[in-house]
Amino acid sequence: MNVRWGFLGAGFVASRGLAPAVHAASGASLFAVASRDPSRSAALEPARVHASYDALLADDEVDAVYISLANHQHLEWVVKALEAGKHVLCEKPLGLHAGEVAAMFEIAEKHNRLLVEAVWARWHPRFRRMVDVVASGALGTLEHIDSSFTFTSEMGENYRLDPAMGGGALLDVGCYQVHAWVALTGGAPDLSLDRVDRLVGPTGVDMTTEISVRIGNVSAHALASFALPNRQELVVRGSTGEMRTDEGESFTTWNEPSSLRIGDEVETFASTNAFVVMVENVSNVIAGRDSWFVPASDSLRVASILDDIAALP
Repeated sequence: MNVRWGFLGAGFVASRGLAPAVHAASGASLFAVASRDPSRSAALEPARVHASYDALLADDEVDAVYISLANHQHLEWVVKALEAGKHVLCEKPLGLHAGEVAAMFEIAEKHNRLLVEAVWARWHPRFRRMVDVVASGALGTLEHIDSSFTFTSEMGENYRLDPAMGGGALLDVGCYQVHAWVALTGGAPDLSLDRVDRLVGPTGVDMTTEISVRIGNVSAHALASFALPNRQELVVRGSTGEMRTDEGESFTTWNEPSSLRIGDEVETFASTNAFVVMVENVSNVIAGRDSWFVPASDSLRVASILDDIAALP
């Protein structure tokens, strides 16, 4: 089965990341696009351009929908897509809060459709290797996770700077780090917050959020920021060893070789487009073939943790 994808939105991630990935992926094709600008839709080179999101969802030849709209639009269009009988791959964060995420998965189950959060970093072979190393016990008992994802914003007028549209560093780049906690600890059970510090910008969103938590016996620290110099780091320490991302950005390495340092050894990974890996895996699942995808339980847990962080004064 060749999965025919329809895109709602033709912005930066859709045009630079997902559209080329679908064109390059096996078992997938970019069949239709709908956006506010038909010329931008056509630039993604789909077989068909629709004048509206609703028109795309009414297209019986579309099997699955990728949603890359602003965060506050995810709930509405994920639900509409599922109710139209489409499988859905939606950009992170899946919802503005855990209640939205739970509602989406309930609708997906009701209509027997797949819903996946597009946290593409989790499909990268290096990250999958990190999860396997921890699970194997090669580092001994897991003790600490340290991460950062920061950059200096030059976004101007952008939904990421609007609190009503789900903006802020925590939801935008903090969610990658919380996904790492969940993946590396097997769901981040028994998590308690030690400290949350945030810097709120003039538009009302958090420009920087720094978090310290306990996950059972594991301590974790994360730094998410639109206001600090570019930095990505992921370090995992156990009772007998440590590993850290080496060459290549920790969460968004793309189309470049990367490496992982485990103790004194360095493992290398060939240039990888994790967008392609994600599209191929999700398309395989839709087509009934065995493949991995971010499970609903992980997306629900991440949303719940993000809620708890956001709720602290």
